[in-house]
Amino acid sequence: MGRVKQLLPYKNSTLLGNAIKSALQSKADTVYCVLGANSERIQNEIIEPQVTFIINKGWQSGLSSSIVRGITYLQRLKEEPKAVLVMLADQPNIDANYLNILIKLHEKNNEIVASVYNKTKGVPAIFPSTVFKSLLEIKGDKGAKLFLNNTSFTVLHLDMESTSVLKDIDTPEDYKALM
Repeated sequence: MGRVKQLLPYKNSTLLGNAIKSALQSKADTVYCVLGANSERIQNEIIEPQVTFIINKGWQSGLSSSIVRGITYLQRLKEEPKAVLVMLADQPNIDANYLNILIKLHEKNNEIVASVYNKTKGVPAIFPSTVFKSLLEIKGDKGAKLFLNNTSFTVLHLDMESTSVLKDIDTPEDYKALM
């Protein structure tokens, strides 16, 4: 992108600020934000007292390292959560309503719940604590996607192929189209 993607302006905020707002407005109990590259700069610009920031110093290892860092942090809490919803800052059309649909499906079935786009399962996704140990073994930038698509676990999914809800902002052209 040539710039810190999480801090790109969006809806009177930033891409990350928008994602945090959606998470806070959802039925999620607590919101954590794992930061890697540029973590200090991002944390200085995102002032949100309801969010706990977790720093991933091993971010160069890929996106999976942020999931591993987040799960490791959560496992050290006095009361480990029953599940974790993983979402990204670069999917700006994900809103609280979408997250609540995922949460409701998970609460009903207590299984992994994933989104589907481009014919593959991905995030946002909810992982019950029963799979935390397996999540700690994922590696690289595609770890969660590989986990969701090549696992012996039951993975329920929401298929949003026909909408732009799950569109990632990965290039300057994507960002220009969003704006």
